[in-house]
Amino acid sequence: MDSLDLEVLQRARTWLADGKRVLLATVVRTWGSSPRPPGALLALREDGRAVGSVSGGCIEDDLMQRLRAEGMPETACRVSYGVGAEEARRFGLPCGGTMELVLEPLADPAPLDALLARLAAGELVERSLHLPSGRSALAPAHPEQATGFDGETLVSVFGPRYRLLLIGAGQLAASLARMALALDFAVTVCDPREEWSEEWNVAGTVLTREMPDDVVIGMRPDARTAVIALTHDPKLDDLALMEALRSPAFYVAALGSRHNNAVRRERLREFDLDASQVAALRGPAGLYIGSRTPGEIAVSIAAELVAVKNGVVPERVLPVAEAKAALELAENALSACARK
Repeated sequence: MDSLDLEVLQRARTWLADGKRVLLATVVRTWGSSPRPPGALLALREDGRAVGSVSGGCIEDDLMQRLRAEGMPETACRVSYGVGAEEARRFGLPCGGTMELVLEPLADPAPLDALLARLAAGELVERSLHLPSGRSALAPAHPEQATGFDGETLVSVFGPRYRLLLIGAGQLAASLARMALALDFAVTVCDPREEWSEEWNVAGTVLTREMPDDVVIGMRPDARTAVIALTHDPKLDDLALMEALRSPAFYVAALGSRHNNAVRRERLREFDLDASQVAALRGPAGLYIGSRTPGEIAVSIAAELVAVKNGVVPERVLPVAEAKAALELAENALSACARK
């Protein structure tokens, strides 16, 4: 879950503890383009105050007007927006966009207390809501699980933010860390080298000077964790990579040229990693966009990170190694033609 949705739950719990009633809106289905994905949350207090987002603002305004005009609903229900072109334009939805929400009235803070306590303990939690009865229940969730709705029961997944571990505290790491924070990753930076770590000043990140393999082991990477090696120092990068590649981390990557990464893969095989684990390494990290500066390289890596996180396989934008190999083939072919 992202930090905005966690804030929605925390604020809703505070309002309920203060004796206010709250309407919790959850995006459960979208068709076509939509501003917010399934699982996004909005909490409306009975007096019209709001936190969170399910659209660009027009749907929130309509829900507030409904709440003032009709009062708090007695039971959970579902509503749809943007079914027709005129309504889509009215509510600021993109062309063809349709969104379905579940509206859940809350009066007791206890269920949110239980949910927030499990989230504070770092658990990944499934919350099911049976609309006809209004009953909710909590259960363990798995990392690949997503929001689901069958028309009667809403299943929402809450848990730790996506995590990013950067090995190295240089200028590129700083640029990439800022982008990752904007993408709502929890960012940890590992660099045992004093000359680098002492200059680190990116607010919102966690800096550690422990050895990279110890940091990876301590983080216990899961399917919401990414690890990127940026130091160019095999003594640091390889330590992190060999542990990360043994884990369920969804993205493990390393900076460096194609040659250096080929040599790196040979070294990693000496650490008893199997062929599939070594093949999972993304190196050179990033998508090919002709990047040269630290900021541009950070954009390249961040783009690949998000693509892998979202299960997207880019068709026209290639990983660096594939793009450079294709360019070399094209240049060789041109040179051969010129010599004829």
